[in-house]
Amino acid sequence: MEKTIWHCHIAMSLDGKIARADGSFDWLEDYPPQDFGFDALMAGIDAILMGRDTYEVTRGFGEWPYGDKPTIVMTHRPLLDPPRAVEARSGELAVVAAELEARGYRRVWVEGGAQLIRGMIAAGKLDVLEIAIVPIVLGDGIPLIALGTPELKLTLKSCEPRRGGALHVVYEAAR
Repeated sequence: MEKTIWHCHIAMSLDGKIARADGSFDWLEDYPPQDFGFDALMAGIDAILMGRDTYEVTRGFGEWPYGDKPTIVMTHRPLLDPPRAVEARSGELAVVAAELEARGYRRVWVEGGAQLIRGMIAAGKLDVLEIAIVPIVLGDGIPLIALGTPELKLTLKSCEPRRGGALHVVYEAAR
C-alpha cells in the first residue's frame, strides 16, 4: 500500500507567525497563494485536514473555496450547516490520521492551524512543510512553531524567491 503524504502548505511572516493574534491574515493580501504552488497542491491532494479555527475563518470567506474536496475538521463542537464535503471529527490525531489513510487518501493537506500542525508533528504525520515566507515582522501573533513542539528534522528540497521579497520554501521530513 502506498504511504500517505501529509503536506502542510502555509504562509508565515519572517518572525514565524501564521496569523495575527486575532487570527486574521490581512498581511498576506499582496502575496497570492498561486505564487507559492497552491494550484499544484490542490490538484494533487485527496483530502484536507484542518482545525476548527481555520475552518471558521475559511467559512467567513463566503462560498466554500474547496468545492467537493473531502475536508475533515478537527473539533469537539458540531459544525453548523457545513458544506457537503466537510465532516467534523474529534479524538486523537493519530487515530484520525489512521482512519484517513484507511479510506485511501494518499496525499492530505494539513491546512492548519498551528495547534493542528504541531499535533501532526507530534503524531509523526508531517512529511512535507511548504512555506511562503513573507517579508513582514508581525511581532505579535500565532506562531507556526511554539514552545513544546516536538523536534522534527527537515531536509531542504527547494527555496525560490518570489515577488515582493517573499520566499517559497519546501522541506521534507528527514526520517
